[in-house]
Amino acid sequence: MTNDRPPVPEAMRDHWWWRPGWSQGRSFYTWHITFDGQPGMQQLADFYAPMLANLPMLDAVPVKWLHLTMQGIGFTDEVGKADVVAIVKTAQTRCASLQPFTATVGPPYVDAETIQMRVRPTEPLIEARACIRDAIATVWGRDRVPEPAEGWRPHVSLAYSNTAGPSLLIAEALAATSPRTAEVTIFSVSLIELNRDRKMYEWNDVAAVGLGGLPGAGRT
Repeated sequence: MTNDRPPVPEAMRDHWWWRPGWSQGRSFYTWHITFDGQPGMQQLADFYAPMLANLPMLDAVPVKWLHLTMQGIGFTDEVGKADVVAIVKTAQTRCASLQPFTATVGPPYVDAETIQMRVRPTEPLIEARACIRDAIATVWGRDRVPEPAEGWRPHVSLAYSNTAGPSLLIAEALAATSPRTAEVTIFSVSLIELNRDRKMYEWNDVAAVGLGGLPGAGRT
């Protein structure tokens, strides 16, 4: 396994500061890959749970809320329902050209605000994100697609830092734990309505767009 993890930061930041636009009770439309029905992710979370339980400066992510952030759309009070429906419909057409694929998640490493796990291979994930971005551009125009196209690095966060402080104890705990990965099969990309009111990313499903023309569980 190639060791290309970034350097361990000397200190971690509190992840739960209120970023611009966010406030209590406000939700956000975003495209994620979620892992319901993926036993490998449950096993991976279970393996690292005892280690994380001994690190009170971290908030472990419950397995049901593990996710891979793909592409935001906007706050739900600023995006019209008709636009959401149009973006989902266009995304279904774009993603029909893709195929489901198997990816490897992990092992975890220390980031500035999270315990993070890279996801590989990146190419099919980048292709899926490009299809989602193209769907948004088709409805809104390319100048209104949120977030940069470049520099995106697919990852899953296993835990979030809940305070500012040194990273040494966390890095030592990870180094003392055998590295594990999980295999997942990605069949779809989900549009969700995300909130973070309880210092946790939670969501309601809005629509699921299947890769390769597979049916999604749309609710729009």
